[in-house]
Amino acid sequence: MAEDNNNDQKDDRGPGRDVGVVTRTAPKTKRPSLYKVLLLNDDYTPQEFVVWLLQAVFNRDAEESLRIMLHVHQNGVGICGVYTYEVAETKVAQVMELSRRNQHPLQCTMERE
Repeated sequence: MAEDNNNDQKDDRGPGRDVGVVTRTAPKTKRPSLYKVLLLNDDYTPQEFVVWLLQAVFNRDAEESLRIMLHVHQNGVGICGVYTYEVAETKVAQVMELSRRNQHPLQCTMERE
């Protein structure tokens, strides 16, 4: 009986031949963009309201709130804080809502830093 030599040959595709190294690269996290929340001066909103607003919305102490309010009053615009997009958007909405509810025309915007 003749032997079948095909069974004795090694298959190059067998176990152990198609072995690769799997490397995982850690995803590089990108820091989120930051946005300045700006308060705009007007001739109608009382300074006391602006100081209160800075304390209530931006968690500033009385001294810092007064300083920011005076800066806005003297320069026409001032930075209330720097936040990620979502937080800045929320702060702007809170300022606008509180201003309207108290019948003040105070304007607040945000811009990319």
